[in-house]
Amino acid sequence: MVSQTVTIKNPTGLHLRPAGILCREAMQFKSSITFEKENTTANAKSVLSVLGACVKNGDIIKFICDGIDEEEALQAMVKIVESGLGE
Repeated sequence: MVSQTVTIKNPTGLHLRPAGILCREAMQFKSSITFEKENTTANAKSVLSVLGACVKNGDIIKFICDGIDEEEALQAMVKIVESGLGE
């Protein structure tokens, strides 16, 4: 299991479009990919779970990847969030 924190840079946070981009990226990996925001844990492969976490601009989330491709998954998730998720 590997983890890393990242700050959300999107001006409007993780609304539907960036949440969909995040989920599509996560689904490319076999590993379990979740993230924590304060006391909330969300499944990065579920749009509803991501939206339910109510992630806003400036929030710090911690990605947790566990599985056979966990290192690659973590790098990809951090990279896509830092790139702004298409915004």
